[in-house]
Amino acid sequence: MSLTLDEARARAAQLFEVAYDVALDLTEPASPTFGSRTTVRFRSSGSETFLELVAATGLTVLVNGELTPAAYDGGRVHLTALRTDAANEVVVVADLPYVSDGDGMHRTVDPADGATYVGAYLGMDVGQKVFACFDQYDLKAPIAMSVAADPAWTVLANGRPLGGTPTDGRWHFATTPPIPPSLVVVAAGPWASVRWEHAGLPFGWHARASLAGELARDVEELRRITEDCYDHFAELFDEPYAFDSYDQVFVPGLNWGAQEMPGCVTYRDELLPRGAVPGDLRDLRASVIAHEMSHMWFGDLMTMTWWEDTWLQESFADYMGYRVAGDAAGFPGSLVGHEVGRKPSAYDADQRRSTHPVAPVPEDVPDVDSAATIFDAISYSKGNSVLRQLATWLGDEAFLRGVNLHLTRHRFGNATLADLVDALDETTDRDVRTWVEQWLRTTGFDTLRVERDGDVPVLHRDGTRPHRVRVTAYDGLGVAVGSTLADVADEPVRLPVYAGLVVVPNSHGETFARIVLDDSSWSAVDAGLCRIEDDLVRAVLWAMVIDRVHTGSIGAAAFVDLAARHLPGERSAAIVTAVLTRALTRVLPLRAPGSSAPALLEQLAATCGTGLLHATSPELASAFADGFAAGSHDVETLAGWLRSDAVGSLPLTPRLRWRVVRRLAELGAYDAAEVEAERVRERGSDAELGAAAALAARPSVSAKESAWAELSSPAVGNRVFVALMTGLWSPEQPELLAPYVERYLREAPGWARRGQAFAQAVGQARPPLALTEDQAALLDDALTGDLHTVLRRQWEDWRDDLTATRPVS
Repeated sequence: MSLTLDEARARAAQLFEVAYDVALDLTEPASPTFGSRTTVRFRSSGSETFLELVAATGLTVLVNGELTPAAYDGGRVHLTALRTDAANEVVVVADLPYVSDGDGMHRTVDPADGATYVGAYLGMDVGQKVFACFDQYDLKAPIAMSVAADPAWTVLANGRPLGGTPTDGRWHFATTPPIPPSLVVVAAGPWASVRWEHAGLPFGWHARASLAGELARDVEELRRITEDCYDHFAELFDEPYAFDSYDQVFVPGLNWGAQEMPGCVTYRDELLPRGAVPGDLRDLRASVIAHEMSHMWFGDLMTMTWWEDTWLQESFADYMGYRVAGDAAGFPGSLVGHEVGRKPSAYDADQRRSTHPVAPVPEDVPDVDSAATIFDAISYSKGNSVLRQLATWLGDEAFLRGVNLHLTRHRFGNATLADLVDALDETTDRDVRTWVEQWLRTTGFDTLRVERDGDVPVLHRDGTRPHRVRVTAYDGLGVAVGSTLADVADEPVRLPVYAGLVVVPNSHGETFARIVLDDSSWSAVDAGLCRIEDDLVRAVLWAMVIDRVHTGSIGAAAFVDLAARHLPGERSAAIVTAVLTRALTRVLPLRAPGSSAPALLEQLAATCGTGLLHATSPELASAFADGFAAGSHDVETLAGWLRSDAVGSLPLTPRLRWRVVRRLAELGAYDAAEVEAERVRERGSDAELGAAAALAARPSVSAKESAWAELSSPAVGNRVFVALMTGLWSPEQPELLAPYVERYLREAPGWARRGQAFAQAVGQARPPLALTEDQAALLDDALTGDLHTVLRRQWEDWRDDLTATRPVS
């Protein structure tokens, strides 16, 4: 049962002085279950309440020392006869299941060396899968944790270990400051670790033992980023870092990119890849490190009250992640990836039926399942962009004064949007309250248009929000000749100083708005996009091109032609990757008429081949090689890459090698025996998942049937499921896949019942194909049925995308 807003409000009003002592037993990781013992102490103004605890067996409950017959319904332990005049102590002992879907105590066996890792990957409605708790954000409590595990393992948790490495296998950790139950973390296994001290605190980076070499390769950069970000946040924020240590661990099977657990941040270990680390992944990783560290203040020190303020934590961390990665850690390219990759997805999201205000009202999020649907591009990428506009509009000094006042007032407590607005309002004479209503309480976005009065460019706004943006002017050769900040509101803004020049408003992405250039500026961009020196401006312009495809201003063929003319000369690997990803996942499958799609795919592959010849860095060569492998029909060239284990002078990384193997399998040029030979060539997670995707990609009924049998198993792991689905859906196999589209629509609702995170994976694994009328009718019919809340959101988005992206030649 998903906790409702009304239940959370009532319980928060009733309970106070909550504290936990949690003891976990992970000594039998091969068992189906682990042991969980929770002692929770609290005061209550009422005689009844409930603890959440999911799928418990062998349950015993003691209330104030008395063994109590458990009133347990599989999700809640109902408590009665509580004291109202003194503290209560409830002890809950149970066995709970290990999971393979990343929601709970996740267990992984590393295919590289057979080592086992277990990790408590929590989040909304997931704390209750590891220990009995009042699973809501506004019942923060100190938590003492102990873990019994293999004495040869290392165990990590929120607090620093007490007494060093134990000899008896029982780890004890320092009691945390008040935190929500869903921010508890445990990560146990034979980790490879690098530890040091900085600013008087213990720090550490950790990874699976089989990734020890990769950790050693990257640890100097990871340590420098960590220290630079930590020191920068110490300058930005008045409140000191609130926890007693700072560990960071690359874990297997995490559903999120990373999670901000206080004192011990977890990252999906795809961020520590084998082989050379692509430049765009290094940019992303730096921004994620900064993002998660910012949560130590926005999210962990100060925590939202209910899920309508998801944006308050995620938008802020997203904004700070890009800002601090660039300003402090030396990764300005991370913002480039946001502008060209993630921000267009937010524009897409803001045009679907599922769009919502960045800051909805509490009643719009009636329960936690509904909350799971707003961890989306609106709460992250749009919210980040809107906060960036707020800082630009207010001025950075006033913005940070308000933020610091807010953090100090609500340290170790909970807060709402109204609290943040009060703090900002005290630090500026600008009308913050109206700004918030215009930007955060509404949906959609404005359009900023450039028109000409003779030769003079004039900025117009279609919409209601105030915008402060940078306008950059270029000559006919793409050389920047001027730049200024402009406030665009009700009245048009004339720019006579830029008469006769190309102008780009919002040139550094300061606001969240559609940009429409005048004809002369668009013609100049169309002809000379790759000549513009500033990576960030090119990213903004490519996002504008993507939007022109979305609105139907240009078709798929024009987009691929533009890419052919400008991508080979591109200098940013992040831009190359984002443009190719958009082309392969949205433009060609959904926008290209069926008869033209194969030729456009070949043209895109040829563009990547040209880019490979002109690539000026290994990062660019890797991005173009990946695009070539995704769409080329040149079997001999692809097979040659495998034989030489290189693309020219660029060694194949395991990820790129498996991308080539999958493409050869998809073309029918690699059979199961050849895929198996690749799998055993270098065992590990890359091999297991790469082989699963490659086998599923083969163009035969038997291959698809085998993949379907594995992915539809109730026990399939989250990573294997995604790999199988990725391989299964080939846009070049629509006839072969037609029965599986129908089976997906029939069977996926059952798969989604495993929980929020798996429902998200199921919905995101929808076929990237243009549906036939009959298939679209099946989707429409499914949307009238009983679907998990998260899957319904995903499928409604799918339906809207199909309607909005009819082919344009």
